[in-house]
Amino acid sequence: MNTPLRDIRGVVIQTESARLLLPNATISEVLSYADPEPVENAPAWLLGRLRWRGWRLPLVAFGPLAGLGNEQGGLGSKVIVLKALGGQAAMPYFALLTKGFPRLVTVSRDALVEEAGDVPAGVRARVTFNDETAFVPDIDGIEDAIREAIAA
Repeated sequence: MNTPLRDIRGVVIQTESARLLLPNATISEVLSYADPEPVENAPAWLLGRLRWRGWRLPLVAFGPLAGLGNEQGGLGSKVIVLKALGGQAAMPYFALLTKGFPRLVTVSRDALVEEAGDVPAGVRARVTFNDETAFVPDIDGIEDAIREAIAA
């Protein structure tokens, strides 16, 4: 007998300008911030590339991508390595600048509420859960934006 899943395991990530809720399975690793290699003619949200396990990962600042404010890495910043969901072998991972370590959360499906209204670029939904508000990033959209920025 199959019982429906009642809880969702997630991760809350704090950036300079937003709180993000992601599925736990999308995070590969958490790194200390290091200055990335610049990408020529990149938009402000593409901070550069980081070397990680033989890959050169694009480093994204969520605030500028979503139009929520400027973000720069520095002392105390962390980098979250995310698994790309688009199935592109050329870019199976990308990195996201954060303010500290991700926090594991368990969210009841009944307690997860999508808020109505427009959402910024790079955002799939604005949600409330456990008395918190967060953005659910549009990982596919962010991947597309990275590919376009690197190709330009």
